[in-house]
Parts: sequence; structure tokens; C-alpha cells
Amino acid sequence: MTNTNSRRQFFAGAAASVAGLAVARSALAGLPEPVIQTSVETAPPLIPTTGRPYNPVVTLNGWTLPWRMNNGVKEFHLVAEPVVREVSPGFKVNMWGYNGQSPGPTIEVVEGDRVRIFVTNKLPEHTTIHWHGQRLPSGMDGVGGLNQRAIPVGKTYVYEFEARRPGTFMYHPHADEMVQMAMGMMGMWVTHPKAKHPHISEVDRDFCFLLNAFDVEPGSKTPKVNTMTDFNIWCWNSRVFPAIDTLNVRLNDRVRIRVGNLTMTNHPIHLHGHEFLVTGTDGGPTPPSTRWYEVTTDVAVGQMRQIELIADEEGDWAMHCHKSHHTMNAMGHDVPTLIGVDHRGLVKKIQKVAPDYMLMGERGMADMGEMQMPIPDNTAPMMTGTGQFGPLEMGGMFTVFKVRKDQKPGDYKDPGPYKFPEGTVAYEWNGTLPPTPRPAASSDTTPAAATAIKPSAKGMSH
Repeated sequence: MTNTNSRRQFFAGAAASVAGLAVARSALAGLPEPVIQTSVETAPPLIPTTGRPYNPVVTLNGWTLPWRMNNGVKEFHLVAEPVVREVSPGFKVNMWGYNGQSPGPTIEVVEGDRVRIFVTNKLPEHTTIHWHGQRLPSGMDGVGGLNQRAIPVGKTYVYEFEARRPGTFMYHPHADEMVQMAMGMMGMWVTHPKAKHPHISEVDRDFCFLLNAFDVEPGSKTPKVNTMTDFNIWCWNSRVFPAIDTLNVRLNDRVRIRVGNLTMTNHPIHLHGHEFLVTGTDGGPTPPSTRWYEVTTDVAVGQMRQIELIADEEGDWAMHCHKSHHTMNAMGHDVPTLIGVDHRGLVKKIQKVAPDYMLMGERGMADMGEMQMPIPDNTAPMMTGTGQFGPLEMGGMFTVFKVRKDQKPGDYKDPGPYKFPEGTVAYEWNGTLPPTPRPAASSDTTPAAATAIKPSAKGMSH
């Protein structure tokens, strides 16, 4: 994690005692120092050193926000500010986020914790934070104008409440929400159970990430905030494949994956090679009697889904949104379909006028996975990513779930490509093809009987 000295000071710095909300508002000299993170790599789990113990999560291409203990209260400091997020190498987008990132850092607490969050507004307009899914006092719910005055530019407000129930939650603004969320303001919140819970299993690995989307014109750097449906950059934690880190686990690990959706559409999240159980939603853990095995679960707008599985099949397994357009990058919506169009003799004529012109779409779009086609600055190729057998022809909401028998417990490093055992990879058949079975022709030549049914004013007549 970057800013090491700042992080040490965050944990070790002495602060003025803050006994309550009213005191906290007047004791800004006692603010926890904000921890800023700019790396886009997946940070290792933050092992708690103060407060109640818990098994920490790993945020895909993200990190967990440190805290300080102040008279038994966990204190966090979020800074709402403009940030620059590297969506993929060479493709940077102007966003709004928290503590140097979009999404902001994950907040992890334990059921029953008293939590105090200082929020400093460094945006060019007012903001608030809504703690999506939490049970808390109405005045802490973060809806500007309804529950509180919006946080003015340059000011710091305080939210304080008890983490009353375990589960997976989110945080995001409820002030100029359309703009601020379209610019990337969001983050995850995980409340761990304080004791063994009948509906919450102990797991070996616990991952989380948010689904988010942007409309960024190729060559530009700032999202279009008025877009309602035609998004072109589909992200997990503001990253697109192949820049989304892999989920690396040990063979036979029990794995939990928490997914939140703050886009404008639903996403059927599909995992290859394994079946899983949906063990939690925004409402908390699901009773075991309501669970059934799936390989795809739909995460609707504003929802959380928590899935669990035993990683008992070694290999590299795709994990992605099953809406095919969402596994693309920077897709144009006005591109005509040219499948079957004969371009012979036309390409060279066009290249005399436009030397960079390339033929695409005549046989489908798969050629784009191998083309080195010129694209505008500051955007991502439409179909990209390469595996050990060639182009993956993917982008957007896609990553790889890597299961390895020699992955050490607690080790989240990418183990590299899977070494397939001999005889376990699909191969070309060069032998004689068996005859294609066909149904026997019927010898009955009697015409089929048919009856016409005509509507009438009094009903149906035959």
C-alpha cells in the first residue's frame, strides 16, 4: 500500500477524545489522518490489529480503509474528491471517488461496532453519503435535504451509528446522485458477524467488488453523466478486462464472493467449472433452506449478491457477466452489421483515401481480437486479452477464477497459466467422421387434417 508513513501515523497518531457527535463536529483538530491509495492492484487483506477480530475480505483491484480506535469507537476518514482512475493500462478516466480511488476503499467492521466516519468534501459541489442497506438512525441515512444538510465544499461532516447486522453493503452519495455516481462515487461496506452465525460459514477466501459502468467517448477522459442506457465501459471496480485482477485460490478452499451492482442495468454473473450457493443479499445472510445451486446469479440494480462455493476443480475458469455486450470495451452503438457483405475490390480503393482503413465485420468480429487496429488515444481495445492458446476476445466484465492445488493458504498472487494435464485439452479430430444420424422418413402420405377457427360477434365459431 502506498503512503506508508501516513498509514503508520493513522494507526499511531494520538487524537483528541471525541465522546459524541456534537463534540466530534467541533473537534476537527482530532480528525483521523486520511489514508490515500492510488495503486490499482488488489491489496492484501487488512488484518485487524485493534477492535474485535474477524476474517478480512480482499477487494478486487481495491483495498480496505484503515481505522483508529477512539474510546471504543472505530473512526474512519473518507475524503470525497476528484480522482484519476486507470481503467486499463494507458486508459485513464477523470472520476470522482474517495481517498484517491474509484470505487472508494472497502470499510470493514464487526457486528455491534460503534462506527464514526468523518467525511471531508473536496468535490466542486456539495455531497452526502448514503449507507446503502444499513439499519441506522434516520438522521445518519445520508439523503441530502431529507435526513441532513448536504456537506458543503471544503467542509467535514460526521456519521455515527452502530453496525447492527452482519452482511455486505455499499455506500454512495444521495446528493446530485445521477452525476456523482456516474462519475464513480461508490464503495463497499462489509460487516462481519461478532460470533459464530448459523447462516454464515467460515471461509478460506473472501472476495468483494462492485459492478459499475461509464460512458466515455473514445479519446476523451471524462464520463458523460447524462447517459441512461448506452454505456460503453463495463467495469468491475472501475477496471476492465484484461486489467481486472484474477481471483486466485487454493484447491478445495471454501470461497465467498460478494458482488454489488451500482450500474443502470442487471448483470447475470456466471462462473465456469463450479456451482455455487447464493448465501447472502442486501438483507443479510440467506437461510440454508432457501438456497439452491446455480452457475449464474442475476445481480439487479442496487443489489448485493453473496455467493459461496468449494473450489474443487483445478484450472483456469472464466467468471463474467453473461450479457455479451458487457464483456466488450469501448463498443460503438452505431456500427452497422456487415456480416456476409462482399468487400472484394473495395478495400484497396478506400485505403487510397484512408490509409488506416481496415476491413472488419464481414465474417463476424473475432478478427478484432488479433488486429492491431489503430484506436483513439485514451481508450481500450474492443475485444482483447490473450491466453496461452491465443486471443480471448473479451473485455469489460470478465476475469479468471484460478484454482491451484499448490496455492498456499493466504497467498493471493497470480499463479500464472494453468498447466493442463496431458489429454485434458480439446483437440482437432483428424479421423473418419461417423455418419450423421437422420430420422427415418415417414411412409404415411395422408394430408394432415386442419380446422379453421373464425371469430364472430357472439364468440368463437368452428
